[in-house]
Amino acid sequence: MGDYDENTAFLGQTGPYFWTTFFLLNTVFVSTGFNGLYIVFVGAAPKHHCLIPDVNLTEQWRNAIVPFMVVDGEEVRSQCSRYRLDVVRNLSAEGFIPGKDVNLTNLEQERCLDGWNYSKEIYQSNIVTEWDLVCDNQWKVPFASSTLFVGYLVGSLISGQLSDRFGRKKVVFISLGAQCVSVLLQSFSHSWRMFCVMFLFVGASQISIYISAFVLGTELLSKTMRVLFTTLGAFLFYCIGYMTLPWIAYAIRDWRTLLAVLSTTAVVYIPLWWFIPESPRWLITQGRVEEAEAIIRDAARKNKVEAPPVIFKETGVSKCKNVSKFTMLDVLKSKNIRCITLMCLILWMAINIGYFGLSLNTSNLSGNPFMNCFLSAITEVPAYIVSTWLLKKCPRRVLLSSFLVIGGGVLLLIQFIPRTLQYVAVALEMTGKFGFTMAFSIVYIYTAEIYPTVLRNIGMGLCSSAARIGSITAPYVIYLGTYNKVLPYVVMGSLTIASSVVNVFLPESLNKALPETVEQMQESKGHDFFIVKPSVCNKQLEGTMTCFIAVFTSVKMIYSQELLNCITFYITNVFLIT
Repeated sequence: MGDYDENTAFLGQTGPYFWTTFFLLNTVFVSTGFNGLYIVFVGAAPKHHCLIPDVNLTEQWRNAIVPFMVVDGEEVRSQCSRYRLDVVRNLSAEGFIPGKDVNLTNLEQERCLDGWNYSKEIYQSNIVTEWDLVCDNQWKVPFASSTLFVGYLVGSLISGQLSDRFGRKKVVFISLGAQCVSVLLQSFSHSWRMFCVMFLFVGASQISIYISAFVLGTELLSKTMRVLFTTLGAFLFYCIGYMTLPWIAYAIRDWRTLLAVLSTTAVVYIPLWWFIPESPRWLITQGRVEEAEAIIRDAARKNKVEAPPVIFKETGVSKCKNVSKFTMLDVLKSKNIRCITLMCLILWMAINIGYFGLSLNTSNLSGNPFMNCFLSAITEVPAYIVSTWLLKKCPRRVLLSSFLVIGGGVLLLIQFIPRTLQYVAVALEMTGKFGFTMAFSIVYIYTAEIYPTVLRNIGMGLCSSAARIGSITAPYVIYLGTYNKVLPYVVMGSLTIASSVVNVFLPESLNKALPETVEQMQESKGHDFFIVKPSVCNKQLEGTMTCFIAVFTSVKMIYSQELLNCITFYITNVFLIT
């Protein structure tokens, strides 16, 4: 088992088998892009004000009954209050003119006792308009978003155990079916509570798809294809679904119909059951060597190479027949593995707060919400392409820390942007999204490379569970913007900068064999970055500087020189102020 890569080296690094598996597995991630963030539209609050019942009011009083208030320097109609209806009705009956005969500021106000009038300019119907999730009930929208991520937490905890017990392939397809049914049932929700309960199942099934398919691809593909799959492949195909979502939502403005359409997308994956194989690595750990050899021989036939008479040696097989079952407790038994796991948990948590926080914030940006969502999604494309290129050459620790600093740093700069330069603030937010997306893609392959095969799914599931705590928190971090617009950026930026320091203590996995056993992971030392010999240190510093230059160049290629000059200007002023 420990020589799996060596035993299957005759397959080569590429070929029809690897490319077919690569594309078939990646198509699974498109569905997660469809169903991951539709709450951005389903839970968006359109323009609204108090509903005025059909009573005898003059046109002047009907227009004036909703008071105006100043929000961020702009005068807008109140969304949660109106002047007392009985008083206004009496004044209207007596012929008084608002603003002329009556000083409106002296009138008593009341809540929207008759409901709300919602603008249908953008959304025909969603959960906000259907269940009046505004004003005193505004908290129910971020709560609904959090239930999706609570589902992620539950799915992360159980999917690893199920996948290690029953196989990666079975869990992927069962989860696809569960996601289809959950989204469809959610479209028939008769209350906000039922919507939240079904959202829990949607999240659990979706993250189970993602983790199991991710691990399956990591174990099926060659070392070269693995990097391509875990960066440009899995995330880019997720992004394709994410980019398609706003256009489907643009065409279907009713939330129930939108969810029903999205749920049917899982049907196209049924034929893939006969084309995607089970993980030979997992089969060997279960002692099912004959099935693993059958898959490898089929791969050799498709790659048009000849397989040896015996693929897996007896020494490796005997070890796997007596292999014990591993649980989440095994990542806590050893001090070294326990420390690595703890640092991974912190990293995943911080990255997910930033990534999902900015993703959920697109509906709050000025402009068309469908276009904002599309721009937020398309910003991820260059991030995945650049990460694929950099991961081939640069140490994981350097890359991850660099983009955590980029993502968190620009968010801290937003508070210094004047209101007259809102386009710069939007550009900085997209730059932050780029940094978080890079970190998001790197941390997946980094974690998968640190944990051994026997603990990989459990380790990934545990880290993903910790990440869900971050994503559960993300909607409430964005909700802080109702009190102060810069507060979400300060919180996300500070957490990200702190996590970049934690990342330095993790072991490096560049150009190292994928660990198969717990003993091999035990040999990894996260603090070796600080105790290397001077000659080795010089080489690491040289490589680090090269990667920093590459990171800066990639950002410069994507964002304009004007924006970089603006960032430099504000950084300079911050240092001068401090």
